[in-house]
Amino acid sequence: MASFKITGGKQLQGTITPQGAKNEALQILCGVLLTEEPVTLHNVPDILDVNTLITLLEDMGVSVQRQGKGTVTLQARHIDLDYLRTENFTRKSSKLRGAVMMAGALLGRFGKTYLPQPGGDKIGRRRLDTHILGFEKLGVQFSYDRDHKEFVLEAETLTGNYILLEEPSVTGTANIILAAVKAKGTTTIYNAACEPYVQQLCRMLNSMGACIRGIGSNLLTIEGVEALHGCEHRMLADMIEVGSFIALAAMTRSEITIKNCDVIHLGVTLDVFRKMGVDFEVRGDDIYVPGQEKYTIRTFIDGSILSIYDHPWPGLTPDLISVLLVMAIQAEGDVLIYQKMFESRLFFVDKLIEMGARIVLCDPHRAVIMGHNRQSPLRGIRMSSPDIRAGVALLIAALSAEGQSVIDNIEQIDRGYEHIDERLIALGAQIRRIEE
Repeated sequence: MASFKITGGKQLQGTITPQGAKNEALQILCGVLLTEEPVTLHNVPDILDVNTLITLLEDMGVSVQRQGKGTVTLQARHIDLDYLRTENFTRKSSKLRGAVMMAGALLGRFGKTYLPQPGGDKIGRRRLDTHILGFEKLGVQFSYDRDHKEFVLEAETLTGNYILLEEPSVTGTANIILAAVKAKGTTTIYNAACEPYVQQLCRMLNSMGACIRGIGSNLLTIEGVEALHGCEHRMLADMIEVGSFIALAAMTRSEITIKNCDVIHLGVTLDVFRKMGVDFEVRGDDIYVPGQEKYTIRTFIDGSILSIYDHPWPGLTPDLISVLLVMAIQAEGDVLIYQKMFESRLFFVDKLIEMGARIVLCDPHRAVIMGHNRQSPLRGIRMSSPDIRAGVALLIAALSAEGQSVIDNIEQIDRGYEHIDERLIALGAQIRRIEE
């Protein structure tokens, strides 16, 4: 187990480039299973979750060639489906949520797969209903193997169908798309997730020979094809890192330029930071955040307290709720943070309160933050990272605090942020990684 030892209260300065998008990478990597031909991916983030998925693919027979920083060529010519029933696969796949999306691609190509209970962050219930009900509409039959604690999915023939999703699940939508591109006939997915990463998956599959229409909307039409071929694909910048760096700059009064942000794909993210009072300039595809002594949270037009909440795209991604909550601590004004999707994601606020934050946790989904307006700095403490996003939020809090902080269980941060300590040290942060 490793920890970060942080000396806070330092202003940072410089330029930082966000990694490739984690959530896109997990979908795209599963998509390579649909073809025997090579697929070359660029801007692949060097993070624990992505590397774990690449190892899983390699273990099941995918050849992997790394060709410099961020570029990987994968070829799924020989696949061992029996590997999915091994203890090794179950152990590795239980560490990340993204492994569930292999199911759609394997069903599309082989008509059979095994699906263990998903792993990843312990932030609340993460059901598989959307995935399996969608597969059923395509002709997949499933059973639950209690001995192996996994679903067994198989179909003699995948057949296109009309699918109305009960929720616009990102991974559920991606999984159904991966199966539907090889189904016979037409599949229509209504109430589909339309996040940029789902759009990117659709564009990549189309470049491989798939026929997907309605990209960017919640109504996708997919004409099944017999075979897919190889392609090259570049992943977007990670919007969660972009938002995290804006929050870091505001919280620590730092002057930071964030390079190559793929601004056009950020949706309402920048508008939310403006509502929180952060000044910044969009310069082409870069974002410049000046050292800001003070930022004031806006109210609604009628003067009532601002509420920030997550919502399916094009609303605010839930992955930025934690960093926005932390950033509000030193703002002028008050805000209600409403995290709708996961009932355990706000439970890290007890550590922020211990650091001196003024936060009322109303229930598992809502917290009211009363900003300090820089009148009272946070103090350093020892804490543990419960999940990826809370982990980086605690890191931002520690970098703004007076004195030393220690964050344990930083493997959670490493799952989603590429060499974050090294990149922040280059900006002037005082962070030391301690291996225990």
